[in-house]
Amino acid sequence: MSFGLYLVGFVVLIVGLAIGANMMNVPPRWIGVGILVLAGLGILSGVAKTRGRDSSR
Repeated sequence: MSFGLYLVGFVVLIVGLAIGANMMNVPPRWIGVGILVLAGLGILSGVAKTRGRDSSR
């Protein structure tokens, strides 16, 4: 549940940054690159923050 909430917040952040970049006349290619990079970072950080400890150790 917390992973989904984390990703929803990150998606809102990405959309806001993309809209702001569009308003600043950043080329669409670079907006797309930024979205991909931020989405990857969001997934990586979301997994790292919300995963449980390994119970086999």
